[in-house]
Amino acid sequence: MFFKKDNLKLGLLLGLLGPLLGLVVLKYIKAPSSSFGDFFNLFFTDNRYLTSIGSLSLLANVVLFTLYVNTHRDKTAKGIFLITLIYGIAILLLKVFNT
Repeated sequence: MFFKKDNLKLGLLLGLLGPLLGLVVLKYIKAPSSSFGDFFNLFFTDNRYLTSIGSLSLLANVVLFTLYVNTHRDKTAKGIFLITLIYGIAILLLKVFNT
């Protein structure tokens, strides 16, 4: 099966998709009546939402990372961890440079 592989590229792909999926789920939980455009605009421009929603969307990667580490698929876990760090740094930079 696709998810049973131990591959760095798979980890990078899962690491990219996890927070995006988490962000979509949070959109439906926090703002079900607003459009995606309005939600993402609020997410990128309001530091309060950037921190809380950004952190919660990264929880998807925490779940994936834990799953792959516990099943000893370390190459995939490394990819997920690398992308999680990149997302985290990007959220910090957005927070610092938002006015």
